[in-house]
Order: sequence, then structure tokens, then C-alpha cells
Amino acid sequence: MAVTANRDTNRELRDRLAEVHERYTRLRSDLDDLQRRLDAVRITVVSADGLVRVTVGPRGELIDLKLIRRATRNMDSEYVSRTIVSTVHTASQRAAERVQALMGDYLPADSGALRYLRDNNFGSLFGRSDEIVQDLAGRHE
Repeated sequence: MAVTANRDTNRELRDRLAEVHERYTRLRSDLDDLQRRLDAVRITVVSADGLVRVTVGPRGELIDLKLIRRATRNMDSEYVSRTIVSTVHTASQRAAERVQALMGDYLPADSGALRYLRDNNFGSLFGRSDEIVQDLAGRHE
């Protein structure tokens, strides 16, 4: 009887391990797809006056910048500079929103990683851990 129980237990463990491995493989495949989708993020924004067109990548990095030459030739360089910076800023914000949306499909809405993407505060990454530590500390007082 003990041999049969061990075989049954082993079979159950193998079946469970196979199930866990299948889930991991599916998740890993999804993460590869997510990485490709994140890498492909491109956001293009044109300034309100049409003077500047910028394209940024998923981290808000400037990939492309186009100026309307005839418009910039006689313009104040400070105005052009401010317009470029403002347009890049808008595009970067939109890229961050797109990344958050993509990541939101994989992470809980209250996860530290998503909070960090929203607020760029490293403390957000540790928020839940800090709560646990503080709770444990409070129990020992």
C-alpha cells in the first residue's frame, strides 16, 4: 500500500510540476512579446504651431526631431528652444502612459513597479515592503 501511495503522490507531483512549468513557459513567452512591444513604442508629437515634430521611444528618449526650416529661419532661437523642449516633454509623457498601459496588462494596478512608472519615485518600488516591515516592527513593540 505504501508503494501505491508513493506512486500516486509522485504522479500528482509530476502533474503539478508539469502544470507549473506550462504556466511559466506561457508567462515567459508573454514577457518576450511584451519586451518587443515596449521596444517598438514610438510617439510622435507636433507642436501646437506646427514648428516642431518630435518622435520619442519608450523611455522618452528623443529619436527624431524635425523643424520647419522656413518658420525657424526668422524666429527667436529661445522660442524655438522652448518649443522643442515642450514638445519633447509632451511626447515623453505620452510614451510613459503607453508603457504603463502595456505593463498594466501584466502587473497589478497597485504594484510598486506601476507606481514607479507613474511617479518616478524609487520609494514606490519598496512601498509594500516598507508597509510589511513597519507592521512587523509594530508587533514587536
